[in-house]
Amino acid sequence: MKKHRNRRAGTAAKPGTRVRLQSRGRDRGEPATSPEGARQTIHRLRLELAQARRQIEDLRASADRDVLLDIFNRRAFVRAVDRSIAYIKRYGATGALILIDVDHLKPINDSFGHAAGDKVLKAVARTLTAQVRSSDVVGRLGGDEFGVLLWNLSAADAEAKARSLEHAIDTLSFEFDQRTVHAGASAGIAILDIHADPARALEQADRAMYVRKAERRHACGTLVRA
Repeated sequence: MKKHRNRRAGTAAKPGTRVRLQSRGRDRGEPATSPEGARQTIHRLRLELAQARRQIEDLRASADRDVLLDIFNRRAFVRAVDRSIAYIKRYGATGALILIDVDHLKPINDSFGHAAGDKVLKAVARTLTAQVRSSDVVGRLGGDEFGVLLWNLSAADAEAKARSLEHAIDTLSFEFDQRTVHAGASAGIAILDIHADPARALEQADRAMYVRKAERRHACGTLVRA
């Protein structure tokens, strides 16, 4: 009859004899997890979790940004309008929605290429961002259309701001193929108050913007109340 061999002592054991087995790690003298090791593990896991959260936040932020211009995209801007009007209704504040269309962008694209058009759009985005407060919102609604959301100002102040934004864009100049090119701007305003509706405000500001554009004058578009 075969004999069982005791793994610890390396000697034979009779059948039916209880044999004590040792883990290989303990045979090598490896220590069990220490309190210090546990603390290090917890610290490492916390760091990894914090990094994962930052990555998620970065992904969420990038989903709200225009890839070319690094300002709010349409989805994020419309969401900001919704939240702003909800705040206005709750606290009785005021605001203004300005939609801006960049003039002459198509001829620039056709004559000098889309890289030239992108350069114009980037300059417009920088100009709009520099002209408003940090609490205001600038976004690209698509193509050559931008939106600016302003807080706590009167209708007269909103109109003055729209005109100043137009002027700032009008004065931009670009050199393409040894030619100096200017891009203009057409702005329409919707005043936001406790009666405002997000969809209606966007529609009315858009209509005012195209009225101004059709007039072919660099002046503020028709002032409407949302």
